[in-house]
Amino acid sequence: MTDALKRLSEEGVAIWLDDLSRKRITSGNLAELIDQQHVVGVTTNPSIFQKAISSGDGYEQQLADLAARKVTVEEAIRMITTADVRDAADILRPVFDATGGQDGRVSIEVDPRLAHDTAATVAEAKQLAWLVDRPNTLIKIPATKAGLPAITEVIGLGISVNVTLIFSLERYRAVMDAFLAGLEKAKERGLDLSKIHSVASFFVSRVDTEIDKRLDGIGTDEAKSLKGKAALANARLAYEAYEEVFSSDRWAALDKAQANKQRPLWASTGVKDPAYKDTLYVDDLVAPNTVNTMPEATLEASADHGSITGNTIAGTYDQSRAEIAAVEKLGISYDDVVQLLEDEGVEKFEASWNDLLKSTEAELQRLAPAKG
Repeated sequence: MTDALKRLSEEGVAIWLDDLSRKRITSGNLAELIDQQHVVGVTTNPSIFQKAISSGDGYEQQLADLAARKVTVEEAIRMITTADVRDAADILRPVFDATGGQDGRVSIEVDPRLAHDTAATVAEAKQLAWLVDRPNTLIKIPATKAGLPAITEVIGLGISVNVTLIFSLERYRAVMDAFLAGLEKAKERGLDLSKIHSVASFFVSRVDTEIDKRLDGIGTDEAKSLKGKAALANARLAYEAYEEVFSSDRWAALDKAQANKQRPLWASTGVKDPAYKDTLYVDDLVAPNTVNTMPEATLEASADHGSITGNTIAGTYDQSRAEIAAVEKLGISYDDVVQLLEDEGVEKFEASWNDLLKSTEAELQRLAPAKG
């Protein structure tokens, strides 16, 4: 059953699971996915934690202890989420050791309410790295304008980073630039560059969801023929940018100092439109030195009927440019779409975080010891 996932791994795509919960850790399910489904990493985000903690499975005792200590709701969330990330990191530690630190990684995101505050994002990233205290953690920082200098500063301190919420090619280039600037800072500080890792999470399916909606609004045969093409084209052109940046003279100097490339990570790879094959954003984004973080349903679909036919990005750049140009020619602004998606992404994570605050606060009140 895992032949397609094995083949995907052999093509240089690291398979990460886009989910985490305490039940997944304690039941042995995460260890099983690593053992049987070639999973070599885990990503989390505020929406994932909100879903896990709201389900309540496995969190009651810790919540009761936190309620007895009368901690703030923010502190409670930090204690709960970092405990899960720490445990998952320990389960993945053998993968981390076997891959020289490239995989076996668990990502945890800074408070999404700080997405437009550079200094607070840096402070939060340092705090999370200290709290989790595992070498195989990645701190997630959103690729907002305020996030870019934070990425440079945090990488410059030797903390490994997962840059999230990247939608546009222009912003992706700025992210790579921020990463290289961070490595240059770390080098100046005399840090060991071989220990610093990073991925850049380029979001896929949401691009099709938004552009397809606009193509449906136009309604012509030409518009309909472009449905389901923009997301893949956008991601493939991101890989072209990656190849360009990491073959530059600037990179060569860092490469000489044992630095690691920042790998492109395909995020949001669950298919939203039932008209498309459910493994579309896995099968058609195969290239060396990439990561695909999948929700469990996509992982299972890929294991069951994924079609891995080798590199599906090489040789597609001209066609990808033509497809994006064809969408723009119909009056759909690429810049408008990607900015909207970034704004919505930040808002969605903020909303999940606020829901998490509310539900955790209710649990702390429910479990608080009776007075007297």
